[in-house]
Amino acid sequence: MKTLSIGDLTISVPIIQGGMGVGVSLSGLASAVANEGGVGVISSAGLGLLYRDFSTNFLDASIYGLKEEIRLAREKSKGVIGVNIMVAMSNFVDMVKTSIAEKADIIFSGAGLPLELPSFLKKDSTTKLVPIVSSARAAKLICEKWHTHYGYLPDAIVVEGPKAGGHLGFKTDQIDDINFSLEKLIPEVVEEVSNFEQKYHQQIPVIAAGGIYTGDDIFEIMKLGASGVQMGTIFVTTNECDASEDFKQTYIDAKKEDIGIIKSPVGMPGRAIFNEFLEKVRQGKKHPIKCPFKCIKTCDISSSPYCIINALINAVKGNFNNGYAFAGSNAFKATSITSVKETFGKLISEFRERTEKE
Repeated sequence: MKTLSIGDLTISVPIIQGGMGVGVSLSGLASAVANEGGVGVISSAGLGLLYRDFSTNFLDASIYGLKEEIRLAREKSKGVIGVNIMVAMSNFVDMVKTSIAEKADIIFSGAGLPLELPSFLKKDSTTKLVPIVSSARAAKLICEKWHTHYGYLPDAIVVEGPKAGGHLGFKTDQIDDINFSLEKLIPEVVEEVSNFEQKYHQQIPVIAAGGIYTGDDIFEIMKLGASGVQMGTIFVTTNECDASEDFKQTYIDAKKEDIGIIKSPVGMPGRAIFNEFLEKVRQGKKHPIKCPFKCIKTCDISSSPYCIINALINAVKGNFNNGYAFAGSNAFKATSITSVKETFGKLISEFRERTEKE
């Protein structure tokens, strides 16, 4: 595998670990991935719940929690550490400002268009900015807006296809449409981005995400023009993943038919592992009493069947009577818990074997 350059950062193995909330990818997983030469990513979603002992104020606890997770990751690794921040989060600005102040290496931002992201950089900021998009149109819009208003272009762009886990940037009828597949999107985004690269003499690597699980997958998508990949699901079933053992076991136990699309309270389709909790939701038996955190801008509590942040935090702790696990389309392929080092070794070996066959 070729090294990946994001601004002045050199990533020796072009694998970015996807940011997974709530509490699935924190400093433990991020530092382990960074130590293997990839980019470790802390999810900023729901940190106010994980650090509620610090403060019962969700926003204050979220800021404190992000500072702590970045600090802990830095203690465990000298590698590249990023933070994933969803535009849809009500504390998006706080999380961005905190990440920049704490000198996170990279901010990855999706679940909406982060059109104002460069406005938070200071003159001495070192944090790189990487938007997550689901179309060439979105990539073009971000490049145009950022350059026009801030004289800044993305340091890289992540293209997340419809096979990803969690919330998806697609309409339900697009998810299985080949015209919206990652294999179709990557060449389109690469072509669009190349126009900005040539015009402004700046490299903008395109990173593929969603449904990538093996070294063969990496080889195939990089043949289409991707400079690197973002992988989440494969890192859930590692010793270093910050989720509970019960959460990891859910992936191992899942069959292909158990993984499917749900309608999330935040207004987006999402991919998850079906269970009794989601079946009760489908039957109309779940409903929230109140909105405790107002964590997502697009969540309408009056019509939501449950509080999504509570459901996700319950799941990560192993309480599946009151929650469920988001997962990518290939989660059923997990068969055992391994280390991050073993996972990297397997991916690199598979990639090399495929390269030798070509």
